[in-house]
Amino acid sequence: MEVQKIAFLESYELEDNGGVMGAIMVTDSITKPIEIRVTAPIKPTSFQRTLYGEVLHEHVLVELISVPLLNAINEQVDLIIVKDPFFLGANNKQGIRVVRIFDEGDGQSGQSSKAVELTISANGNGKTLLETSQKFESELSVINDELNKLSEGRNLLEPFERLKLACEQVNQQKAVK
Repeated sequence: MEVQKIAFLESYELEDNGGVMGAIMVTDSITKPIEIRVTAPIKPTSFQRTLYGEVLHEHVLVELISVPLLNAINEQVDLIIVKDPFFLGANNKQGIRVVRIFDEGDGQSGQSSKAVELTISANGNGKTLLETSQKFESELSVINDELNKLSEGRNLLEPFERLKLACEQVNQQKAVK
């Protein structure tokens, strides 16, 4: 498996109960952007909160953010990197491998039985770990090797900051109109 195009998938919680936005950025192997998509804010109603209960957040992230964004991108990607453990549920909805990159202190998602350590820390502080859902766990060491190659000289968590800023800017532009 050679990773040439990566999709970074992130969510952004809006202030004052304004909902949640999602964003996906497809990059080349050095994290230069190729394509970006952002969702409109998703604001569940109180009735939806009642009906979905604890699974509402996961439903929003997987069904209303990740699946539509993955269907909307034009680029073919080799790997999807996420920070939120709920996005791992997208592994059951499509065939591109979704992996979660996280700091040791954040803890595992519970959707996987093992996590592997990236040799090169993505943030420079402590251990950075990688996990996926059970569907792709057998490929985790190969994915880890590929990401270790890519992370030489690249902070793999930095594109998530770009996505958050993009969501903020899109939201501010909508508020001005």
